[in-house]
Amino acid sequence: MKKVTIVGAGNVGTNCALFIAEKNVADVTLIDVKPGYAAGKALDLMESGPIRDYDVVIKGSDDLYDLVYSDVVVVAAGKVREPGMSREDVLEDNVKVVDTFVNEIAKFAPHAIVIVVTEPVDAMTYYILKKTEFSSNQVLGMAGVLDAARAGEIIARQLRVASTDVEAFFIGGHHDYMIFLPQYSRVSGIPVTELLSSEEITQVREDVKDAGHKILASMKRGTAFYAPAASTARMVETIIRERHRILSAPVYVSGEYGLRDVCIGLPILLDRTGVRRIIELKLTDDQKEALNRSAEVLQQTQEKLASRIKEMAS
Repeated sequence: MKKVTIVGAGNVGTNCALFIAEKNVADVTLIDVKPGYAAGKALDLMESGPIRDYDVVIKGSDDLYDLVYSDVVVVAAGKVREPGMSREDVLEDNVKVVDTFVNEIAKFAPHAIVIVVTEPVDAMTYYILKKTEFSSNQVLGMAGVLDAARAGEIIARQLRVASTDVEAFFIGGHHDYMIFLPQYSRVSGIPVTELLSSEEITQVREDVKDAGHKILASMKRGTAFYAPAASTARMVETIIRERHRILSAPVYVSGEYGLRDVCIGLPILLDRTGVRRIIELKLTDDQKEALNRSAEVLQQTQEKLASRIKEMAS
């Protein structure tokens, strides 16, 4: 049985463990800094197995050595936003959190594929990639899958169709500059451009962009976790079971789409090796411009992180 380790036993991490277990994808180890916390969550999840029909082994630990032999590592630890906060507002706090275990990922799980959920996901993907010095195919973020799922639910409601029949596609950063690609989004094979007006397509993008903020505003304390956990579990299943799925995810680019040295959401082929390749789609001029603008915004933050890593190394 393959092994998935989730660092951070909060709402996202625990629900991700549950979704992985329910598909009997892999054994799961939850790691959390709070003594006994992950162990308690793991025991609770194990006791759900006879009812939910899964028999994988779920363990909890506060020892980073338990990263050993991981095939996939999910980074879900860190501070979550509060009402009025942007994703970038938690960057400094979450860099400090990641610094407490990122070296151990490189030490104990050097061959693992790392999926980053910690916000802001594009920047944290870049930071973890640079800190671990892993190959660029090994580290990717969870964002495009979540944005696609949110769009799928929104489009399904608009058209009164089954959400499972909708495939949506987003690229760019997981922020205000995300880019909806309606020409590559389908409902039972029919392009969204044939089913929605340009105004409705624009509204889909705005609703997806605001989805996290709406959940945060409603909950007051804490933010979305079921959909992010489900999105991460889907990526884990793709890797472990070699599903060879095409999806969008924050990845490191080295010339694709004319971009360099930045982690940004792009279409990829995901398999057991991680990012098998970045797929270059034909974009409209407006979409190209929007992608470049999104990359510029992300690069400003990521360049600061690169400088920080150099200072720490010197």
